[in-house]
Amino acid sequence: MHIHILGICGTFMGGLATIARQAGHKVTGCDANVYPPMSSQLTAQGIDLIEGYGAEQVGLAPDLWVVGNVVTRGNPLMEEILDRGDPYISGPQWLAENILHTKWVLAVAGTHGKTSTSAMLAWILEAAGQRPGFLVGGVLQNFGGSARLTDSDFFVIEADEYDTAFFDKRSKFLHYHPKTAVLNNLEFDHADIFADLAAIEQQFHHFVRTIPRSGLLVANGVDQALARVLERGCWTPIEHFGTSSSWLAQALGAEDFSVSYAGQEQGRVRWSLFGEHNRLNALAAIAAARHAGVDPGAACAALERFESVKRRMELRGTVAGVAVYDDFAHHPSAIATTVAGLRSKVGKARILAVLEPRSNTMKLGVMKDALPGSLAEADLVYCYSANLGWNPAGALAPLGAKAACYDDLDALVGAVAGAARSGDQVLVMSNGGFGGIHQKLLDRIGANG
Repeated sequence: MHIHILGICGTFMGGLATIARQAGHKVTGCDANVYPPMSSQLTAQGIDLIEGYGAEQVGLAPDLWVVGNVVTRGNPLMEEILDRGDPYISGPQWLAENILHTKWVLAVAGTHGKTSTSAMLAWILEAAGQRPGFLVGGVLQNFGGSARLTDSDFFVIEADEYDTAFFDKRSKFLHYHPKTAVLNNLEFDHADIFADLAAIEQQFHHFVRTIPRSGLLVANGVDQALARVLERGCWTPIEHFGTSSSWLAQALGAEDFSVSYAGQEQGRVRWSLFGEHNRLNALAAIAAARHAGVDPGAACAALERFESVKRRMELRGTVAGVAVYDDFAHHPSAIATTVAGLRSKVGKARILAVLEPRSNTMKLGVMKDALPGSLAEADLVYCYSANLGWNPAGALAPLGAKAACYDDLDALVGAVAGAARSGDQVLVMSNGGFGGIHQKLLDRIGANG
């Protein structure tokens, strides 16, 4: 079958394209912006890409159009598809009907930690010899990619609550029908499509309804929003993590911790990751893997060889004694967790936090009042203020002189590089490319000597 994917360069749709190609389909696709690294990954898979959404692409005459949620009414190609009455489908529905329906699906949902937990779970299964397929919203460094299809019974998927397509406003994860599901946490996010936290809880409630009684829910035991979701009805066994009566991680040092279940130690992990959030992610992955037949002790051993995910506290380089990190954090809670994790690692060393409020929620300014608190542990704060509909300088005023805003990227780079000194930790946080700021900072700091 020939499928043509609209919005192919997004993380999810690009992963889907890879899986479809590995399943033997002819795959082509288009997007508004076709550029590396996703374009290079897709081209290497033998997938032809077209830049833009020109209506003339109907001349390709695919058997099916697969539509990403970036596509809206008014898109010239989509309008032509609708006028012609051609068959089309969303990415999540295509994946469910063509790949997932024969698999033991392990789905990881939650506001934060989905990508990291999915990556840990896929690696644990891989280390146990299960060779899982996976589709995750980041590059898994243990595997060198974000998606693959295998003949394994197991498939790990990052289960996103964002909507499916312009013609299907349900959350993506409602299509996946997992046997094992992780609920990491739940906060208000995606203010562009959800009115409030209750609206997101409703989608999670629908998700819980899709999990069979023979399955397993692995849920954060201290998250009040998830507790409300489960109180509305649950027909599946639950194992909680983060509580002494179920799965618990006990820090033994900056980089090692013990894992216990119902008060009985299951194993210990020593790794390069840091922070309570990563320990909770690990617990969720260990519990989910046990449901798939992996001994917790073996799971702990596998995590000692876990190489994390690109853009999750990724060290991009060190120059003149200054370390530059890249992290995907863009929600105030994630920002606070990321800064706290780095603080736990570096102690009293200075942290220079560099933030781009780029997500739809952050651009709307819905959570601007929470930013000062989330950045309180940083020593200096730099915010890129271009293209925002609200005043970041005003929002960050409670931080006083340690916060500064710039609407010019080069000026921002110059300010950070000018302030940085040996021993500093520069933490760059954005869910986009941020204009290649990481290398620009390394170059400028190096030039300053």
